[in-house]
Amino acid sequence: MLRVFDDVRKNFVLKPKAYSIDNFAFKLHYRVTTLMLLVATVLVTSRQYIGEHIRCISDSGVANHVMNTFCFFTATFTVVKHLNDSLLDAEFLAHPGVGPIGVNSDEPIKRHAYYQWVPFVLFAQAIMFYFTHLLWKKLEGGRLRKLVEGVQYAAFALGEKELVVDKKKIPSKEARDKRLKDIRRTFMGRLYINRTWSISLIFCEFLNFIHVILQVHITNTFLSGQFLNLGPEIIRNGIDSSVDPLDIVFPKVTKCTFYKYGPTGSIQSHDAMCVMALNIINDKIYVMLWFWFVILFIVTTLALLWRGFTVIVHARSQKFNEIIFSMACPGKLNPWRVLRVTRYCNFTDWLFLYYLSKNMDGFAFRDLFIGLAEDLDDQNENPELADLFENVDDPEKKILKDK
Repeated sequence: MLRVFDDVRKNFVLKPKAYSIDNFAFKLHYRVTTLMLLVATVLVTSRQYIGEHIRCISDSGVANHVMNTFCFFTATFTVVKHLNDSLLDAEFLAHPGVGPIGVNSDEPIKRHAYYQWVPFVLFAQAIMFYFTHLLWKKLEGGRLRKLVEGVQYAAFALGEKELVVDKKKIPSKEARDKRLKDIRRTFMGRLYINRTWSISLIFCEFLNFIHVILQVHITNTFLSGQFLNLGPEIIRNGIDSSVDPLDIVFPKVTKCTFYKYGPTGSIQSHDAMCVMALNIINDKIYVMLWFWFVILFIVTTLALLWRGFTVIVHARSQKFNEIIFSMACPGKLNPWRVLRVTRYCNFTDWLFLYYLSKNMDGFAFRDLFIGLAEDLDDQNENPELADLFENVDDPEKKILKDK
């Protein structure tokens, strides 16, 4: 099993990328959740620590390997009336849900067949959580990467020649300045970005929100409607009740009935009690998923609310923009420059500029931001914008008025 885990690690390495095209909540979906589901898939398919997934005890009329195989690919069951606290406390029952039931009885029983499909469902869910990331990568088209390549270590570009340190390229000062100028020209000319860039990102973030709800519904349907109440039941009854709520959803001991023909052609019934070793792993996995889906839903909702907040505030609050962009730059940005640049930006421009700040060295982004403000001054496309700067306490505002 350890070799299998090593293979998963090699093919799914959580190392930081040279550039980022999404936010923290997005990464929780396609990196953390996908990895958790892949590890869970490996666990439920391993026999190294739990042995055989099912072992059944029956009379000598049926061979053990036949009974084990039959009960694994058909549904085992528990008897509802034997899921009883008082009977367990009085020691009338050896295990919850396991007790006598008459032949051809119409007593209510609870069948368990999901355990055959657990690894397939977990693996399919892992792929689904990774899908939105692949979709956004396709829609984004590598635009950010094309712009920020070569300026990740621009803060160290102090020499006249390019340097290579530990396989990382440090550009020359001239190459750094040229690259920043290219980024400014690209941004001003909108060569790489258009309104669909931000719409696609918001769409994928909303898709993540819908996807969490969908996954809860899929898991609840897969567990016959018992997943939604799993967490509350554990919190409410897990300590005080003799019947562990997990033993109802993931029974460790179940019943199985095998029918065969006798020597004279009459049908013989063979009752078996099956130990479900696999459910020791299954219950831990689905309890973890219940709490993780709750956390993921909350974080994804907050991320969507934050995105909506930025759509509304980015063009209305200078202080908000100062705080956002000062987090990416060393020192304090000139409020006049912040106002000049952000007033020019629509939301797509603003969002793309924000992601540039996340992917560039802070000193390089500061130079880029200042350069953008100067480029906007040179264009002087909106003379009436000077009135907006009347109340800005900055000597540089006189430059615009003089122009």
